Amino acid sequence: MALPVSVVVVSRGRPLALAHCLTGLAQLDYAPFEVIVVACPDGQAITRARADADKIKLVAYDEPNISAARNLGIEQAAGDIVAFIDDDAVPEPLWLTHLCAPFETPDIAASGGYVIGRNGISFQWKARTVDNTGTASSLILQDMTPAVPVVSAGQTVKTEGTNMAFRRTVLAEQGGFDPGFHFYLDETDLNMRIAQAGFKTAIVPLAQVHHGFAESERRNAARVPKDLTQIGASQRLFLRKYCPQADQERAWIAFCEEQRLRLFRFAKNRQLNADQIRNLLRELQDGGAEGQRRDCINLPPISAAKSAFLAFSGRPNAPRRVLAGRIWQARKLRREAAKMVKDGAIVSLFIFRPSPRFHKVYFREGGYWEQFGGLFGRSDRDQPFWRYRRFSNRVNEELARVKGVRG
Repeated sequence: MALPVSVVVVSRGRPLALAHCLTGLAQLDYAPFEVIVVACPDGQAITRARADADKIKLVAYDEPNISAARNLGIEQAAGDIVAFIDDDAVPEPLWLTHLCAPFETPDIAASGGYVIGRNGISFQWKARTVDNTGTASSLILQDMTPAVPVVSAGQTVKTEGTNMAFRRTVLAEQGGFDPGFHFYLDETDLNMRIAQAGFKTAIVPLAQVHHGFAESERRNAARVPKDLTQIGASQRLFLRKYCPQADQERAWIAFCEEQRLRLFRFAKNRQLNADQIRNLLRELQDGGAEGQRRDCINLPPISAAKSAFLAFSGRPNAPRRVLAGRIWQARKLRREAAKMVKDGAIVSLFIFRPSPRFHKVYFREGGYWEQFGGLFGRSDRDQPFWRYRRFSNRVNEELARVKGVRG
């Protein structure tokens, strides 16, 4: 029998993104799992308006501290495993099936998957490690099978906050997330503590979520930063906790230079001006000073779940349906796809133009997956720019590409 899972979603100021995420969670082919939403008033309202609201644990919280919010979610989590996804992300249907598989091995305490970017195909993040300065580095895995990487001293396997899971017993023992990390490095701090406690982390490439990078108070929809205060504060706190004291100032200077160059890249694209860069760099330094003052504390353990397990209505063993057609058939096919979803299916829709247009994948409000692009164009971005395909062959090719994550 599958392990019971609690999925925690933290949301603040993004109710429409949250609604989209919850629709995606309702498409998960997994049982049993529960959903815990920790949200601001707007997020609470849109959750209560859902037809399945009585199957969602709702926690009120409206402070800009993702670690504290996640801890409130953990307090309500009654599953053996606690998984986390951001409100601006949507999981593929087999997400939990893959993400939780490593926990069948007793010494695995955490798992993380791959994160897909805005085009719905290319990866934002795959496997990574992180060192005691908070610097992440790519980790090359041989294939798409789960792996438990062995890393060098001073490093640990990094999980991404929008696609990770932990044994609840380990989370509780570790005290959950450190509220000193309001935003940025919050999950990385937990990765470090878990590694220091001797636990192992698995990377599961087929556990995939689509991450939209929705606008927030810290960045706009194009990922241009609005405020660097909390990034600076978290970086300083992380260095104090994990970096040897003699190396901390050098690491801080290197981090600030990295951030400065990042801002200049936005300026090169005319997304920031000189005054904005000066303000952001000032905020970074102000945040660093704040991080120097934050307490490095031993977190108290988290108690047993405050509420009983509340099973959410996913789609375990749901039938898969495939629709495919030309661009001029799109409207009809979308109506048909939405009807199939209402009838209980997990639906993949492919709409192709007679062109070399690059492909994109969307999770539509109707609850179906739509891939849109040219019949002769790229899906994976390492494919040739143009390649002749027959329509039926192209459909089969794309079905094979997503089968491992969608079923």
